[in-house]
Parts: sequence; structure tokens; C-alpha cells
Amino acid sequence: MKAMVLRNPKPIEDEPLLLEEVSKPHPSEKEILIRVRACGVCRTDLHIAEGELPDSKLPLILGHQIVGEVVEQGSKVTKFNTGDKVGVPWLYSACRKCTYCANGLENLCEKAQFTGYHVDGGYAEYAIAREDFTYSIPNDFSFHESAPLLCAGVIGYRALKLSGVREGHNLGIYGFGSSAHITIQVARHLGCCVFVFTRSPEHKKLAIQLGAEWVGRASDIPPQKMDGSIIFAPAGWMVPEALKTLNKGGTLVTAGIYMSPIPRMDYNLIYGERSIQSVANMTRKDAVELLKLAGDIPIRTEVSTFSLAEANKVLRLLKESKIKGTAVLSLE
Repeated sequence: MKAMVLRNPKPIEDEPLLLEEVSKPHPSEKEILIRVRACGVCRTDLHIAEGELPDSKLPLILGHQIVGEVVEQGSKVTKFNTGDKVGVPWLYSACRKCTYCANGLENLCEKAQFTGYHVDGGYAEYAIAREDFTYSIPNDFSFHESAPLLCAGVIGYRALKLSGVREGHNLGIYGFGSSAHITIQVARHLGCCVFVFTRSPEHKKLAIQLGAEWVGRASDIPPQKMDGSIIFAPAGWMVPEALKTLNKGGTLVTAGIYMSPIPRMDYNLIYGERSIQSVANMTRKDAVELLKLAGDIPIRTEVSTFSLAEANKVLRLLKESKIKGTAVLSLE
């Protein structure tokens, strides 16, 4: 099968992903083999390709927003049948025995494995997935439309829950890429007023189209304070800026897997019982809830499609903030 393979992490401008012919994998007894039809491209993929995240499997096939069809099942698979439309997110597996797993926090499991990081992902024609960490995709969504839900959507949804905002609250969103354009739709559905902080003219335009109350830059002062905020951009300097606009008792959520250093800041920015909360991955419950919401709202994802061979180009465009919504590699 064809796959884009990472053998040596390096700047994306040096095109670290190589188009290669590799062996098609075979599922074990509790795994399924998926014919990949689409795979979303995530900023986490960029961090892995450039070596900013340690200890990835090498050689590695990136990609953790996988949508496709089941073509083969292991001998003990009961949840899926051949032809089923399924999705695979970042969380590939967890031990299901530790204290974290027992308390619904399998995202914090010390033995968790992640798709396109510890195991091969979806920048390929076929991918293997664990039956119990794979999800049915709503029929109303195409392969391309549903791919962003599996990371951008789920991570944004978890960040929204951790922010504590509810109906009538003001939500601040810093950075308006793949996750943010889905999160704003969920927040608006829940009755929140959303204020978006971004420098990109294209992202500002999209935010307004999706119902933002106000749009400005991260250093701007909005007309109202926020009850909760989410930083999607991997920019540590935004943390004190976001805290300046946060109400007492509010929560600032940092939703990235990687962030540049946070600058020194005055204690009064967190005084008043303001808190900072990080998001670490996602749980299966998050995925199930978000996929149901996606159908109920319904969420509409903005996607730009590219061929598998263009993966280096896509990651470079992502690094340059030139992707509107979510980039998706098409393998149909």
C-alpha cells in the first residue's frame, strides 16, 4: 500500500515525509483493518514531523483523524462488520485497569498509546485500529466532513467542557483553526456568546460567518469579559493576554499538545480564583458525545482536500496558518 512515512523528523520545509510502498497491515483478534478514505491533518502531526514531540515511533505513518470502511476484522471483533463506516481518533488504546482508566480518565493512562505517534496512523491507504477505540460515523457526514471531528472536534469539545461555560456565558477562543471552527458551533448550540481572537483575515471572516459576537487580535480588549476561554494556538504569550480578559472564577483552557514558553506574569492575573487548565488528549466518552452532537446540531466542517502525496505541502501551509478550517488528505 502507499503511505507517507516519517523516518527522520526535521523542519517541514525539508519535506520529512516520504511517499513509499509499504506492506498492508493485518488485524489481530481484536483489531479491524480500515480502508482509509480520508485523514484530517492536525497541528500535532506537524509537531511530530518536526521533532517537537519526543519518543514517537520511527519509522512512522502520521495521521489520527481517520475515516474509512472496515475491510477485515479480527477473530474476536463483534462491534463492526465489513463495510461499516468508522472513525479513529488520537487515543488508540489505554490499559483500562489503572486508577485513571477506572475513573473515566483514560486520556491520562500511563500506558496509553496514540494513533500516528506510537502506532501507525492514517496517512496511508490502510490502517489498523482497536475495535473498542473505534467509532461509528453518522451517515449524514461524508468521509471528508467527518475527519475533523475525530481530533479537532473531540479536543475542542473536551476543552469546552473543562472551561465550565454554559448557556448565557461568554466564551473566548484564541486562535481560529481546525478545532476552533468546530468548537464555536458547539458553544453557540449551547447558548454561549463567543468572542474570537485571531490575526488571520480569513479566520476572522470564518468566525463571523459562524456566529462570533466579536473578532479581534489576541492583544485586543473585547467589549465584555469572558467567563471561560480556550487557547488553541501553540503560543505561550497568549496566556497572560487571555487572563486579562477573564472574569473572576473563570477558567482558561490550553488545548494544545505543545505550547511555546509562557512568559512571567503578575500574580494578580490569576487572583480572584481564576484558573488555568490544560487538555490532555481525549476519552472515549468525549468522542461518543461529540459525534452525537455533530449529528444533532448539525456541525458543518470547513475542509480543504489534498492528495496523500501532498502531505508535506499541507503541513507547511498549516505551519504558515494558511489553511481555512481543516485540511484533509483524500484517498477516495
